[in-house]
Amino acid sequence: MHNRIISIIGLGYVGLPAAVAFASQGRVIGFDINAHRIAELNEGMDMTRELDGSLLRHPNLQFTYNPENLRQADFHIIAVPTPVDDDKHPDLAPVLSASKTLGNHLKVGDIVVYESTVYPGATEERCIPVLERQSGLRCGIDFTVGYSPERINPGDQVHTFSNVVKVVSGQDPQTLDIIAQVYESVVTAGVHRAPSIRVAEAAKVIENTQRDVNIALMNELAIIFDRLGIDTHDVLAAAGTKWNFLPFSPGLVGGHCIGIDPYYLVHKAEQVGCQPAIIPSARAINDGMGEFIAQQVLAQLACLGCLPKESIVLVLGLAFKENVSDLRNTRVVDIVRTLNAAGVNVQVHDPLVDVQQARHEHQIALRSEERLQKAHCVILAVPHHYYVERGWPWITQLLTQHGKSLVVDIKGILNRDACPDNVVLWRL
Repeated sequence: MHNRIISIIGLGYVGLPAAVAFASQGRVIGFDINAHRIAELNEGMDMTRELDGSLLRHPNLQFTYNPENLRQADFHIIAVPTPVDDDKHPDLAPVLSASKTLGNHLKVGDIVVYESTVYPGATEERCIPVLERQSGLRCGIDFTVGYSPERINPGDQVHTFSNVVKVVSGQDPQTLDIIAQVYESVVTAGVHRAPSIRVAEAAKVIENTQRDVNIALMNELAIIFDRLGIDTHDVLAAAGTKWNFLPFSPGLVGGHCIGIDPYYLVHKAEQVGCQPAIIPSARAINDGMGEFIAQQVLAQLACLGCLPKESIVLVLGLAFKENVSDLRNTRVVDIVRTLNAAGVNVQVHDPLVDVQQARHEHQIALRSEERLQKAHCVILAVPHHYYVERGWPWITQLLTQHGKSLVVDIKGILNRDACPDNVVLWRL
C-alpha cells in the first residue's frame, strides 16, 4: 500500500492500464489532452479495446482533460508517445509538452516518473529543465524525478501491466524507495531497481533494439531463402530443434516500439561520437520488407499471367500487428503503396481499424466485407483472430474462380497442407 494520489498523463496503450491498476489501491487522476478520448473513457469505452469497460468505472478513477486537476496528485506518471520525425530523429515534443503541462501544476514534495521511451540522459537533460522552468521549483530539493520504462505489449492479454517485472529508478535513494513502493502495490511480478535513471532509460531502448536486430536477421534470411527456393519456416523449424536457437520469425516490423526505439539509441550514440553499424542496418532491412513483399506479389502474379493493371489484390489487415486497432508506424502501407504504384487495384480490409483514421493518416479507404471484389491475390498481412478463425474456406471465397489464384501468408499462419489445389501459396 501507499498513501500517494497518482496522476497518469497520457491515456493510451501505456497510461490507461496503469491508471486502472493503480485505481485498485487509491485515487487516480487520468489526464489526456484529447477531450474526445476522455469523453469515451467516462462512458466506459476504450478505443484500444485493451480493457473491459467495467474497469473504467472504478470509483477511485477520474478521467479529465483539465490540467488543473493534476494539482490534486503528488505522484505523477508521464506516459505519452515518443515518436520519430520524418528524418528518423527522436521527436520529444509530446513528452516535453506533457512536462510543460505538469510543470505548471507541480508542487513541493511531488514525484514525477517518466514511462515514455527516451534515449539515455533525456529525462535529466531535457525533461527536468522543463519541469523546473514551468514550476519555478528546484529538482532534487522541491520535487524529485524517476524513470520506469513501460513494458506494455498491445493485444497481449498474458503479459499485462501487473504481471510483468517493472524496472524502476530514481534520482536519489529515497525517491527510488517511494517509486518502488508505489509500483510494488500493483505489480505482482515485482520491481527491478536500476542503479540510475540513465540505466533504466538504456534498458528500455535495448529491449526493443534487440528484437529489431533479431527480426532483421530473420528477414534477411527470408530474402536469401526465397532466392534459393527454400521455405523459411521449414528452415526455422529445423534449426529450432537446437536448444539455444532463438525463436524469432520474419515479418513486418511496425508499431510505436520496435520500429521506433532503435532510432533513439542511434541518435544518442551519434551525439557521443559513436556510429552504430548493426542497428541502422537492421532498421533498413525491416523498413524495406513491405516493398520486398509487394515485389514478390507482382512476380508471382506475373507467373500466373496476371498483368498489374488487370489485377485485383486484397490486403487483409492494416494495423501494425494482430488483434489491435493501432495504426502507428504500420508497414502494411508499404505493400499497398508499392502495389498501387505498379497499377494494381488494391483493396484493404481490417475489422479493427477505424475507417476515418485509416483515411486520414494513410489515405487508405478501408472496404467493408460486403464491398470486397473477388481478387486475384489475397495477402494475409495481419493475422487477426478474425481472419485466422475463418481460415482457408473464407479466404478461398475471396478469390476469383478463374484459373489459379495467389495467397500471400506473410507470417506463415495458414495450414500449408490445407491449401486448395487452385491456389499458389507464398509466405515470407
